[in-house]
Amino acid sequence: MSAHTEHPSTATSTPAAQGYHMPAEWEPHEATWLSWPRPDGISFPDSYEKVVPTLAQMVHALGESEKVNINVCDAEHEALVRSHLAKVRAKTDHVTFYHIPTNEPWCRDHGPIYLTRAEAPRLAIVDWDYNAWGWKYPPFDFDDDVPKRIAEFQKLPIFFPKMVLEGGSIDVNGAGTLLTTKSCLLNPNRNPDLSEKDIEQRLRDYIGVKHILWLGDGIEGDDTDGHVDDLTRFVGRTTVVTVVEEDENDSNYEPLRQNLDALHTMEAEDGTPLEVVTLPMPRKIVRDGQRLPASYANFYIGNKVILLPVFADAHDKWAVAVLQKAFPKRKVVPIDCRELIWGLGAFHCLTQQQPLLPP
Repeated sequence: MSAHTEHPSTATSTPAAQGYHMPAEWEPHEATWLSWPRPDGISFPDSYEKVVPTLAQMVHALGESEKVNINVCDAEHEALVRSHLAKVRAKTDHVTFYHIPTNEPWCRDHGPIYLTRAEAPRLAIVDWDYNAWGWKYPPFDFDDDVPKRIAEFQKLPIFFPKMVLEGGSIDVNGAGTLLTTKSCLLNPNRNPDLSEKDIEQRLRDYIGVKHILWLGDGIEGDDTDGHVDDLTRFVGRTTVVTVVEEDENDSNYEPLRQNLDALHTMEAEDGTPLEVVTLPMPRKIVRDGQRLPASYANFYIGNKVILLPVFADAHDKWAVAVLQKAFPKRKVVPIDCRELIWGLGAFHCLTQQQPLLPP
């Protein structure tokens, strides 16, 4: 299937003022959005053919869970993706292709952030500005245009906060609390003219949160300047999982310990202390002299499955057990990401959920 274009309405007042908020990832999805990588993209140097089977496994694993909407550049790109899916015999009856070109595949960061509310129109999109993680990887003009294009296809209201923000830099509990990192959101390569107070106000206005929790630094090798989705994730309204490094000689040991200490002092929007569950870190992965940001925290919560990046590591089963306990009604699906992580991201970075509206 392919879809066609209509124009969205553009809202004038803020989403929060109109009763919108961003649901938690574990709330029901209508679909998962992906942006399929182009063979000529820069995310997987000399590795495209090795990475696409992992992406196909991801699509297949979501088959029993929800619809999957895939952004492709054109009909030729769509045919290529169909061939990749066919090679691994992936389910495709749940897949819709949208001819929305992208520069790179990281839909979490360039895709739409969906908001919901009780009255019509019940679904809306926030189109944050996008600058490829602080101007690191130009060109990014196609990526920056994705939320607007999707809003056009879906005829949804769209809001423009006029602030750079990637979806992987925030995590919400759906009840008013948001987690983020100072190393990313306060980085001068994003919004040099906005203060911490300005940024917090935009998060309140455009995501509908009341309570903002700030962590510190990210993990080594993370080119996003410390996205929270490699560190700490809500798995319930007042429960988070957070990665810890056991090796005191590892460069991740201290920043992750500091984040853990901070989480133990934090509360949800109603004053309930956070329950903090620890996840291990996989062993250090280095390729071509570069440390790769492998993290079990980069999982994706589908309707029926948890897509978990694993790395043929002794800690893989530990991570599976932690997340299976956190989500007992969902199936944890571990998928080998040793090739995918060469692109410096995993399943959460690749996905963006579209909420399902209750009848």
